[in-house]
Amino acid sequence: MQYYILKFLSFFMCLMPHKFLLFIGKILGILYFQLIAKERKRAILQMRASLGNGETEAAELVRQSFINMGKAFVEILYMPRLNKDNINYFVDPEGIEKLREALREEHGVVVLTGHVGNWEWMAASLAFNGIPTTTIVKPQPNAQHTRILNEYREMVGVEVFARGTSELLAAARALKKGKILGFLADQDAGPGGAFIDFFGRPASTPLGPAVFARKFLSPVVPLFIVRCENGRHRLIVGDIMRYENTGDTDADLLRFTVKMTKFVENVIRENPTQWLWFQKRWNTASDEKKIKHHVSGRR
Repeated sequence: MQYYILKFLSFFMCLMPHKFLLFIGKILGILYFQLIAKERKRAILQMRASLGNGETEAAELVRQSFINMGKAFVEILYMPRLNKDNINYFVDPEGIEKLREALREEHGVVVLTGHVGNWEWMAASLAFNGIPTTTIVKPQPNAQHTRILNEYREMVGVEVFARGTSELLAAARALKKGKILGFLADQDAGPGGAFIDFFGRPASTPLGPAVFARKFLSPVVPLFIVRCENGRHRLIVGDIMRYENTGDTDADLLRFTVKMTKFVENVIRENPTQWLWFQKRWNTASDEKKIKHHVSGRR
Protein backbone atom coordinates (compact mmCIF):
# COMPACT_ATOMS: atom_id res chain seq x y z
CA MET A 1 0.00 0.00 0.00
CA GLN A 2 2.85 2.42 0.85
CA TYR A 3 4.39 1.83 -2.56
CA TYR A 4 1.14 2.76 -4.32
CA ILE A 5 0.68 5.81 -2.12
CA LEU A 6 4.17 7.00 -3.08
CA LYS A 7 3.44 6.30 -6.74
CA PHE A 8 0.26 8.37 -6.49
CA LEU A 9 2.14 11.22 -4.82
CA SER A 10 4.80 10.98 -7.50
CA PHE A 11 2.18 11.20 -10.26
CA PHE A 12 0.71 14.25 -8.54
CA MET A 13 4.13 15.90 -8.08
CA CYS A 14 5.00 15.36 -11.74
CA LEU A 15 2.01 17.50 -12.73
CA MET A 16 3.41 20.53 -10.88
CA PRO A 17 5.89 23.16 -12.01
CA HIS A 18 9.30 22.60 -10.44
CA LYS A 19 9.21 25.90 -8.53
CA PHE A 20 5.89 25.05 -6.88
CA LEU A 21 7.28 21.62 -6.09
CA LEU A 22 10.16 23.26 -4.21
CA PHE A 23 7.68 25.34 -2.22
CA ILE A 24 5.96 22.13 -1.10
CA GLY A 25 9.36 20.64 -0.24
CA LYS A 26 10.19 23.69 1.87
CA ILE A 27 6.97 23.31 3.87
CA LEU A 28 7.65 19.60 4.39
CA GLY A 29 11.19 20.36 5.55
CA ILE A 30 9.99 22.97 8.06
CA LEU A 31 7.34 20.57 9.39
CA TYR A 32 9.91 17.79 9.75
CA PHE A 33 12.25 20.16 11.60
CA GLN A 34 9.49 21.17 13.99
CA LEU A 35 7.93 17.77 14.59
CA ILE A 36 10.83 15.29 14.66
CA ALA A 37 12.54 16.47 17.83
CA LYS A 38 14.95 13.54 18.20
CA GLU A 39 16.56 14.03 14.78
CA ARG A 40 16.52 17.82 15.16
CA LYS A 41 18.35 17.72 18.48
CA ARG A 42 20.87 15.18 17.22
CA ALA A 43 21.56 17.29 14.14
CA ILE A 44 22.10 20.46 16.16
CA LEU A 45 24.37 18.71 18.67
CA GLN A 46 26.45 17.10 15.91
CA MET A 47 26.75 20.34 13.99
CA ARG A 48 27.88 22.27 17.06
CA ALA A 49 30.45 19.59 17.88
CA SER A 50 31.70 19.61 14.29
CA LEU A 51 31.65 23.30 13.37
CA GLY A 52 31.93 24.89 16.81
CA ASN A 53 29.04 27.28 16.21
CA GLY A 54 26.50 28.54 18.72
CA GLU A 55 23.13 26.93 19.32
CA THR A 56 21.15 29.65 17.52
CA GLU A 57 23.32 29.55 14.41
CA ALA A 58 23.41 25.75 14.41
CA ALA A 59 19.63 25.55 14.77
CA GLU A 60 19.10 27.83 11.78
CA LEU A 61 21.61 25.95 9.61
CA VAL A 62 20.02 22.64 10.56
CA ARG A 63 16.60 24.10 9.76
CA GLN A 64 17.87 24.99 6.30
CA SER A 65 19.31 21.48 5.90
CA PHE A 66 15.88 20.02 6.73
CA ILE A 67 14.34 22.33 4.12
CA ASN A 68 16.84 21.11 1.53
CA MET A 69 16.01 17.54 2.51
CA GLY A 70 12.30 18.24 2.02
CA LYS A 71 13.01 19.67 -1.42
CA ALA A 72 15.14 16.65 -2.32
CA PHE A 73 12.34 14.32 -1.23
CA VAL A 74 9.76 15.86 -3.55
CA GLU A 75 12.34 16.04 -6.35
CA ILE A 76 12.86 12.28 -6.06
CA LEU A 77 9.13 11.82 -6.60
CA TYR A 78 9.52 14.15 -9.61
CA MET A 79 12.20 11.95 -11.22
CA PRO A 80 9.88 10.45 -13.87
CA ARG A 81 9.83 13.93 -15.42
CA LEU A 82 13.61 13.96 -15.91
CA ASN A 83 15.07 13.18 -19.31
CA LYS A 84 18.16 13.89 -21.38
CA ASP A 85 16.57 17.06 -22.79
CA ASN A 86 15.84 18.80 -19.48
CA ILE A 87 18.42 17.38 -17.06
CA ASN A 88 21.03 20.06 -17.78
CA TYR A 89 18.45 22.73 -17.00
CA PHE A 90 18.02 21.32 -13.52
CA VAL A 91 21.65 20.24 -12.95
CA ASP A 92 24.53 22.26 -14.40
CA PRO A 93 26.82 19.61 -15.97
CA GLU A 94 30.00 21.69 -15.63
CA GLY A 95 32.83 19.43 -14.50
CA ILE A 96 31.50 16.19 -16.00
CA GLU A 97 34.38 16.25 -18.48
CA LYS A 98 36.70 15.21 -15.63
CA LEU A 99 34.74 11.98 -15.39
CA ARG A 100 35.03 11.39 -19.11
CA GLU A 101 38.76 12.02 -18.85
CA ALA A 102 39.05 9.46 -16.07
CA LEU A 103 36.93 6.94 -18.01
CA ARG A 104 39.30 7.18 -20.97
CA GLU A 105 41.89 5.36 -18.83
CA GLU A 106 39.69 2.25 -19.26
CA HIS A 107 39.88 1.10 -15.64
CA GLY A 108 36.43 2.32 -14.66
CA VAL A 109 36.05 5.20 -12.20
CA VAL A 110 35.35 5.17 -8.49
CA VAL A 111 33.16 8.15 -7.61
CA LEU A 112 33.57 9.47 -4.09
CA THR A 113 30.38 11.14 -2.88
CA GLY A 114 28.09 11.51 0.12
CA HIS A 115 24.67 12.53 1.38
CA VAL A 116 25.10 16.09 0.17
CA GLY A 117 22.34 17.83 -1.75
CA ASN A 118 20.12 15.71 -3.99
CA TRP A 119 22.57 12.90 -4.78
CA GLU A 120 19.86 10.99 -6.66
CA TRP A 121 19.66 13.80 -9.21
CA MET A 122 23.44 13.84 -9.44
CA ALA A 123 23.40 10.22 -10.58
CA ALA A 124 20.59 11.02 -13.02
CA SER A 125 22.64 13.88 -14.42
CA LEU A 126 25.56 11.57 -15.14
CA ALA A 127 23.41 8.86 -16.70
CA PHE A 128 21.50 11.24 -18.96
CA ASN A 129 24.79 12.81 -20.07
CA GLY A 130 26.05 9.47 -21.32
CA ILE A 131 28.18 8.47 -18.32
CA PRO A 132 27.63 4.74 -17.59
CA THR A 133 26.62 4.99 -13.91
CA THR A 134 26.40 2.31 -11.24
CA THR A 135 26.13 2.49 -7.47
CA ILE A 136 26.05 0.26 -4.42
CA VAL A 137 23.03 1.19 -2.29
CA LYS A 138 21.99 0.38 1.24
CA PRO A 139 18.39 -0.85 1.44
CA GLN A 140 16.03 1.52 3.23
CA PRO A 141 14.45 0.36 6.51
CA ASN A 142 11.15 0.30 4.62
CA ALA A 143 11.15 -2.18 1.73
CA GLN A 144 8.57 -0.18 -0.22
CA HIS A 145 10.75 2.93 -0.08
CA THR A 146 13.65 0.85 -1.39
CA ARG A 147 11.45 -0.50 -4.17
CA ILE A 148 10.40 2.89 -5.52
CA LEU A 149 13.87 4.38 -5.12
CA ASN A 150 15.50 1.60 -7.10
CA GLU A 151 12.74 1.77 -9.71
CA TYR A 152 13.35 5.48 -10.24
CA ARG A 153 17.13 5.05 -10.26
CA GLU A 154 16.87 2.47 -13.00
CA MET A 155 14.31 4.64 -14.81
CA VAL A 156 16.92 7.40 -15.26
CA GLY A 157 19.62 4.93 -16.32
CA VAL A 158 21.46 4.17 -13.08
CA GLU A 159 22.44 0.55 -12.47
CA VAL A 160 21.87 -0.42 -8.83
CA PHE A 161 23.68 -3.03 -6.75
CA ALA A 162 22.01 -3.64 -3.39
CA ARG A 163 24.08 -4.46 -0.33
CA GLY A 164 23.61 -7.95 1.00
CA THR A 165 23.49 -9.53 -2.44
CA SER A 166 26.35 -10.31 -4.84
CA GLU A 167 27.01 -6.56 -5.08
CA LEU A 168 30.82 -6.85 -4.83
CA LEU A 169 31.04 -9.14 -7.85
CA ALA A 170 28.61 -6.97 -9.81
CA ALA A 171 30.49 -3.80 -8.89
CA ALA A 172 33.77 -5.39 -9.93
CA ARG A 173 32.30 -6.31 -13.31
CA ALA A 174 31.02 -2.76 -13.73
CA LEU A 175 34.50 -1.30 -13.24
CA LYS A 176 36.01 -3.86 -15.60
CA LYS A 177 33.46 -2.78 -18.21
CA GLY A 178 34.60 0.83 -17.88
CA LYS A 179 31.68 2.19 -15.87
CA ILE A 180 31.68 4.50 -12.89
CA LEU A 181 30.92 3.11 -9.45
CA GLY A 182 29.55 5.53 -6.88
CA PHE A 183 30.23 5.24 -3.15
CA LEU A 184 28.40 7.20 -0.45
CA ALA A 185 31.44 7.51 1.80
CA ASP A 186 29.96 9.58 4.64
CA GLN A 187 28.07 6.77 6.39
CA ASP A 188 28.99 4.95 9.57
CA ALA A 189 30.79 1.81 8.41
CA GLY A 190 30.21 -0.21 11.57
CA PRO A 191 32.84 -2.33 13.34
CA GLY A 192 34.60 -3.17 10.09
CA GLY A 193 35.37 0.45 9.16
CA ALA A 194 38.57 2.41 9.65
CA PHE A 195 38.42 4.93 12.50
CA ILE A 196 39.41 8.22 10.93
CA ASP A 197 38.95 11.77 12.16
CA PHE A 198 35.80 13.34 10.73
CA PHE A 199 35.28 16.88 11.99
CA GLY A 200 37.74 16.19 14.79
CA ARG A 201 36.17 12.98 16.07
CA PRO A 202 36.97 9.37 15.14
CA ALA A 203 34.28 7.93 12.89
CA SER A 204 34.04 4.46 11.40
CA THR A 205 34.73 5.08 7.71
CA PRO A 206 34.20 2.74 4.75
CA LEU A 207 37.32 1.53 3.00
CA GLY A 208 35.39 0.51 -0.13
CA PRO A 209 36.51 3.37 -2.42
CA ALA A 210 40.17 2.76 -1.61
CA VAL A 211 39.84 -1.03 -1.90
CA PHE A 212 38.24 -0.84 -5.35
CA ALA A 213 40.70 1.81 -6.54
CA ARG A 214 43.58 -0.43 -5.49
CA LYS A 215 42.21 -3.66 -6.91
CA PHE A 216 41.19 -2.33 -10.31
CA LEU A 217 43.68 0.55 -10.70
CA SER A 218 40.66 2.83 -11.00
CA PRO A 219 41.03 6.60 -10.69
CA VAL A 220 38.86 8.21 -8.01
CA VAL A 221 36.84 11.34 -8.78
CA PRO A 222 35.20 13.26 -5.89
CA LEU A 223 31.73 14.30 -7.03
CA PHE A 224 29.01 16.13 -5.10
CA ILE A 225 25.88 18.12 -5.87
CA VAL A 226 24.59 21.24 -4.11
CA ARG A 227 21.46 23.31 -4.53
CA CYS A 228 21.78 26.87 -5.83
CA GLU A 229 19.69 29.82 -4.65
CA ASN A 230 17.56 29.60 -7.80
CA GLY A 231 16.50 26.07 -6.87
CA ARG A 232 18.62 24.31 -9.47
CA HIS A 233 21.77 22.32 -8.79
CA ARG A 234 25.46 22.47 -9.56
CA LEU A 235 28.16 19.83 -9.37
CA ILE A 236 31.32 19.93 -7.30
CA VAL A 237 33.89 17.85 -9.16
CA GLY A 238 37.29 17.37 -7.56
CA ASP A 239 40.56 16.53 -9.27
CA ILE A 240 41.30 12.91 -10.03
CA MET A 241 42.75 11.05 -7.04
CA ARG A 242 44.94 7.97 -7.33
CA TYR A 243 45.75 5.14 -4.98
CA GLU A 244 49.47 5.10 -4.21
CA ASN A 245 50.99 1.66 -3.71
CA THR A 246 54.04 1.70 -1.43
CA GLY A 247 53.90 -2.02 -0.71
CA ASP A 248 52.23 -1.63 2.69
CA THR A 249 48.61 -2.34 1.76
CA ASP A 250 47.03 -1.56 5.14
CA ALA A 251 48.85 1.75 5.49
CA ASP A 252 48.18 2.69 1.86
CA LEU A 253 44.45 1.99 2.16
CA LEU A 254 44.20 4.03 5.33
CA ARG A 255 46.25 6.90 3.95
CA PHE A 256 44.09 7.13 0.83
CA THR A 257 40.88 6.88 2.85
CA VAL A 258 42.05 9.71 5.11
CA LYS A 259 42.67 11.86 2.04
CA MET A 260 39.23 11.13 0.63
CA THR A 261 37.53 11.65 3.99
CA LYS A 262 39.13 15.06 4.28
CA PHE A 263 37.70 16.02 0.89
CA VAL A 264 34.22 14.94 2.01
CA GLU A 265 34.60 16.93 5.22
CA ASN A 266 35.66 20.06 3.36
CA VAL A 267 32.65 19.86 1.02
CA ILE A 268 30.31 19.60 4.00
CA ARG A 269 32.11 22.40 5.86
CA GLU A 270 31.70 24.70 2.88
CA ASN A 271 28.05 23.68 2.35
CA PRO A 272 26.70 22.98 5.85
CA THR A 273 23.03 23.27 4.90
CA GLN A 274 23.39 20.58 2.25
CA TRP A 275 24.33 17.62 4.51
CA LEU A 276 22.14 15.32 6.61
CA TRP A 277 23.39 16.31 10.05
CA PHE A 278 21.04 13.97 11.89
CA GLN A 279 22.50 10.78 10.43
CA LYS A 280 24.40 8.62 12.94
CA ARG A 281 27.83 9.25 11.47
CA TRP A 282 29.62 8.64 14.77
CA ASN A 283 27.36 5.79 15.88
CA THR A 284 30.04 3.09 16.12
CA ALA A 285 32.27 3.62 19.13
CA SER A 286 35.93 2.76 18.79
CA ASP A 287 37.25 0.28 21.34
CA GLU A 288 40.82 0.12 22.57
CA LYS A 289 41.90 -2.29 19.87
CA LYS A 290 40.52 -0.07 17.12
CA ILE A 291 42.00 3.05 18.64
CA LYS A 292 45.43 1.57 17.97
CA HIS A 293 44.62 1.75 14.28
CA HIS A 294 43.17 5.24 14.52
CA VAL A 295 44.46 7.50 11.79
CA SER A 296 44.11 11.27 12.07
CA GLY A 297 42.96 13.28 9.07
CA ARG A 298 44.65 16.39 10.46
CA ARG A 299 48.13 17.54 9.68
